[in-house]
Amino acid sequence: MLALGVIQPSASPCASPVVLVHKKDGSVRFCVDYRKLNAITVSDAYPMPRPDELLDKLGGARYLTTMDLTKGYWQVPLDADARLKSAFITPLGLYEFLTLPFGLKGAPATFQRLVDQLLRGMESFAVAYIDDICVFSQTWEDHVSQVRQVLDRLQGAGLTVKAEKCKVGMAEVSYLGHRVGSGCLKPEPAKVEVIRDWPAPHTKKQVQAFIGMAGYYRRFVPHFSTIATPITELCKKGKPDKMVWTEHSGKSFF
Repeated sequence: MLALGVIQPSASPCASPVVLVHKKDGSVRFCVDYRKLNAITVSDAYPMPRPDELLDKLGGARYLTTMDLTKGYWQVPLDADARLKSAFITPLGLYEFLTLPFGLKGAPATFQRLVDQLLRGMESFAVAYIDDICVFSQTWEDHVSQVRQVLDRLQGAGLTVKAEKCKVGMAEVSYLGHRVGSGCLKPEPAKVEVIRDWPAPHTKKQVQAFIGMAGYYRRFVPHFSTIATPITELCKKGKPDKMVWTEHSGKSFF
């Protein structure tokens, strides 16, 4: 990060601890535990896009291209005051970020605002959820032109994409946990397997995690709320933190 110009040594009065998170590709994501800073941060009310609305736009497209911005947040510079607040502790001393770090309360809204401004005027053929951009078209000629327009905007803003994560001119792509394109919209099979093989929850928090994961695909499950009610009842205030499975809740889960 020092070599990339992402961080620098700090003399800040602030300090947060470091957390290392493993990513799907086996690499490690460096994060900072900003919970104390986030607790006193003023919220950014900029709206995040609804995934279902983005997916509905893509479903009928014949050609799709997805782009993933390289270490997206790190492409956004911080001002001097924000740098001091971003400081973190390591065994080698105190450092601060020069660019937007993962974990800050306002980071998603800040980046979404940036990408929305970048794609302004292109809403009829380009959508973005934070750093995941998708260009969609009905003809190959339009698609080539529209992908070039998006790339020109990215280049003009000094942003870069991760080439190995880009899918260009596809009939069907994976986007926001779904397979989409050519009139098709369905859940990502690997995500469905995760839900199907989910171990029985033992605490309220584990139940909430399951409901959140399964609920992401509720549009594909008729009467989802009715089916899930016996499980969500277990999370009500006053219910014990340790799960007590009943016949109805067990049938709903299994």
